[in-house]
Amino acid sequence: MTPILGCRTAALANARQVTSKQQRGFTLLEIILVLAIIATASILVVPNLGGFEARTFNTQLRQAQSLLNFARRTAVISGQASTVSFSVIPIDEIGQADTDDGHTSLSNIVAQWNGAGVTLRFRDSTDREIEIEETTEVTFFPEGGSTGGMLLFAQADQTGVIDIDPFTGRVSSRDSEEEL
Repeated sequence: MTPILGCRTAALANARQVTSKQQRGFTLLEIILVLAIIATASILVVPNLGGFEARTFNTQLRQAQSLLNFARRTAVISGQASTVSFSVIPIDEIGQADTDDGHTSLSNIVAQWNGAGVTLRFRDSTDREIEIEETTEVTFFPEGGSTGGMLLFAQADQTGVIDIDPFTGRVSSRDSEEEL
């Protein structure tokens, strides 16, 4: 009986070696599972990459409005004029931001906004409009007024407007304007 049992275990060991040598690839189920995981990840990631520029522009617009509101509050609380400086950083041929603006800060500048890749125009209370190539400033006074005007932001196909009331210094924004 021993020889039969010995042959049986030898045959089982030999069968295991043969099956282990044959299983070198992946099963269809494993491949489908990996493809499903990749498809799910791409559904979650790709839409977020598409709106990156839009979110960046909206963030820059909100930051500009926040700096203007901060300067307005600072002027009223401190009793001294407060200024926000807006600088446009041009994008050179390589796509890098050129940060060498050589601008010297004055003592009443409480905040500075730097926009990379954004076109900025300023429209004063007399509807005179100028494109900002380097720097412009908006000043708020302690009694609540300001230099006023309208800041017109544009990047690719997006536009945004920030209105500054010259009498009250109130700052308001909207996403776009028809006459840009």
